[in-house]
Amino acid sequence: MLNPTPSNASKVYCAGPLFNECERQEMAAIADALVADGYRVYLPHRDGMEFRLILEVLVDRGWPAATAAAFLHAAIFALDVYQLAVDCDAMVWNLNGRVPDEGAVSEAAIAWTLGKPLVAFSNDVRSLIAGRINPLLVGLVDFETVDCIADLSEALAGAIDRSTDEPVPLERMPLKLRKAILDGRRLWDALEERDAALNDAVIANVVEELFAPPEGTRV
Repeated sequence: MLNPTPSNASKVYCAGPLFNECERQEMAAIADALVADGYRVYLPHRDGMEFRLILEVLVDRGWPAATAAAFLHAAIFALDVYQLAVDCDAMVWNLNGRVPDEGAVSEAAIAWTLGKPLVAFSNDVRSLIAGRINPLLVGLVDFETVDCIADLSEALAGAIDRSTDEPVPLERMPLKLRKAILDGRRLWDALEERDAALNDAVIANVVEELFAPPEGTRV
């Protein structure tokens, strides 16, 4: 982790299912509750790249839609890994769903491995094992979950206060993780300039530079 202070100035990665409007509303409610209590948040579908818009630019440049979608997904992976591993101090994980969202599970495992303060939210009665969440999941949060969005900020503050892990230096991270972080940082630097007249074409330039296959695969 990056040594977050036990204050609401910490930036929080919000991870969970986003596959329908109800899920997106719940994730927005989690993020909004944290912001209302003074935290900064990263909500991937809202604060990252808009897949559809960048894909349109890449297809207009002659990339087959399937090829462009594949390397754009690689770009989104790198961006989210950078946010989780470096730019965010802690993570809130929404476990709701018939099964927990697989992307959020992966992100929680990364956060846990890096020693990030991690809090899980769950108020879904559905579960895999006799009314209990898979122990390999809830074990990442010491077998404790929060069942009310209003209580997440307090639980997160406690997790941050209890955290004693030192930051993991970039040079000590595995090579693949380090590369994803560096690529994701490039993308985030460009995205942060969106209000300074950078447009989707400029973001697409970075995506092409870092992730596109050789030119011969273009139409």
